[in-house]
Amino acid sequence: MELVALRRPVVAALALSVTAALGAVVVPAPAEAAAHRAAVCATRWGSQPQFADGRSTAPVSGVRAGRHACFDRLVVDVDGPLGPWTVRYVDRVFRDGRPGEEVPLRGGARLEVAVHQPPLATDAWFREDGSLLDTRGYRTFRELAWAGEPGGGRTLLGLGVRARLPVRAFVLPGPGTGSRLVVDVAHRW
Repeated sequence: MELVALRRPVVAALALSVTAALGAVVVPAPAEAAAHRAAVCATRWGSQPQFADGRSTAPVSGVRAGRHACFDRLVVDVDGPLGPWTVRYVDRVFRDGRPGEEVPLRGGARLEVAVHQPPLATDAWFREDGSLLDTRGYRTFRELAWAGEPGGGRTLLGLGVRARLPVRAFVLPGPGTGSRLVVDVAHRW
């Protein structure tokens, strides 16, 4: 009986020493972890149209996308400086040069991404199934569709997203003498 009584203080002391040694290792409770993620992903973006002016005839060379912890990203690559562009939520996306012909898009909201520069041959942009992007695994993107006129003077894309969520658009230089229009759509408000 005394032996058991002695073991409890020894075990308690050992547990306290291990806890003290690992004091910096704290595992947050699930609610705290969720609050931390929300704070990290907080955006000051809105959902208003975004645009920029410029002059360039450099062609659009491709589109690609990526997934991030807080947003999904669309990138439009240009083989030179970026000219005028617009990113805006619309009720419906219409095909360039064909008034009234709607481009159907999956999702609860639609973004129209217009770069007023001609595309290079867009056949290479399409996947085997005819889509521009495999959206499996994306939290916000639902569908990316070509809405431009073949041989047209601008690149027009329709982006179906889960809901009308915060969006930001900006231009990055490179690679080389090229530039990129970046469109981020947040996972939540």
